[in-house]
Amino acid sequence: MYKVHFENRFILISPEPDRLQKYGLFLKFNDTKELYRIIADFQANPEISAINIYGPDILHIWKIFRIYFTEVGAAGGLVRHTSGRFLFIEKKGRLDLPKGHIEPGEEAEACALREVSEESGIRGQTIVKPLEPSYHTYTWEGISYLKKTSWFLMKYNGEMITEPQIKEGITKVEWLLPDELNKIKGSAWLSLMDMINISVLKV
Repeated sequence: MYKVHFENRFILISPEPDRLQKYGLFLKFNDTKELYRIIADFQANPEISAINIYGPDILHIWKIFRIYFTEVGAAGGLVRHTSGRFLFIEKKGRLDLPKGHIEPGEEAEACALREVSEESGIRGQTIVKPLEPSYHTYTWEGISYLKKTSWFLMKYNGEMITEPQIKEGITKVEWLLPDELNKIKGSAWLSLMDMINISVLKV
């Protein structure tokens, strides 16, 4: 399955209808023109909270879906301190994980390590393993972008710095225990909560 976030709404691409959640619309994939009309309508209508597009060949659907957008890459880190706490930042008024765009010629792993240091101020973190990537869209100057963020679990045993990196647009740095994560649900992006549900509570 592929889940693409449109801020706090999403489109799910799956091989069969997903009956576990409530969707504003179910669509069995038939052709490219209809799919692109559905995407455009979803972008324009914030009243639709979610769409489930399904069909047996989801790799084909996913390929066609991606062609609609201009693709960009980003990478970030889920940092676990040896104390068991996880690193979160506040940016643009919402709690998030440190991440940023991949520079030309840069590997995703190197980008993730760099962005974590730039946005949180810590040094010496190392990658443990890759996590599931996330996808979200945004529009800039009339162009619709699809951003894939490659995530990596990192370990860190240094000082738990809490001083925000103001020049990076960071307004808060927090180190939270797993049982404290419920408190961020009201101030975090839906994509971040997916990351927490899939990764934080299982690592």
